[in-house]
Amino acid sequence: MINTVIFDMDGLLIDSEPLWGRAMREVFATVGVDLTMELASHTTGLRTAEVVDYWHNYFKWEGKDNSQVTNEIIDAVINKILAEGEAMEGLEYILDYFTKKNFKIGLASSSPLRLIESAVDHMGIRDRFHAISSAEFESHGKPHPAVYLTCAKKLGSTPLECVAFEDSVTGMTAAKAARMKTVVVPEAHNRQNKRYALADVQLDSLLEFNDDILARLQA
Repeated sequence: MINTVIFDMDGLLIDSEPLWGRAMREVFATVGVDLTMELASHTTGLRTAEVVDYWHNYFKWEGKDNSQVTNEIIDAVINKILAEGEAMEGLEYILDYFTKKNFKIGLASSSPLRLIESAVDHMGIRDRFHAISSAEFESHGKPHPAVYLTCAKKLGSTPLECVAFEDSVTGMTAAKAARMKTVVVPEAHNRQNKRYALADVQLDSLLEFNDDILARLQA
């Protein structure tokens, strides 16, 4: 019986993916890298340090080490979230839905913990979660299932008792690898991606989730 829900954060609960994109382009520009939106999409869902390592291997910039670039990106994203971060459609609805069902509610994100905490505080939703896990502290980030398994353990749940909500293929793969039921809510431009067929349910908005879908996942 499913009694636990675990959410991704960026691009699912908080409209932060455009902010990540802008922050990365701004910081990468300081090392002479023109990171287009198309290129940035290749690393969606990875941890920040992994994104930086990936693009450093590709562009071979000099002048700043990867750690400095990583921290500058994180700082820039936090500043943008605090200045202009907004909720994704259905944020309050979905949190209220599972709260009323007495589900255990967790957050499992690839973002560093300091960014997660800044974001949930900015949105006023920190107290809605019974556990928060960052892949920053795992040996592997998504698509490895580690952050989902850690979050489930914190919640006192087995993976088979969990449903995970994701927006990216990378995150969906992590949740499925953890053996969790998985609901995906992709960005509009990416809804036709055939890889989302791996998910148990695909929605256009968090507002579409309802009792019928939950019953289907429980079956």
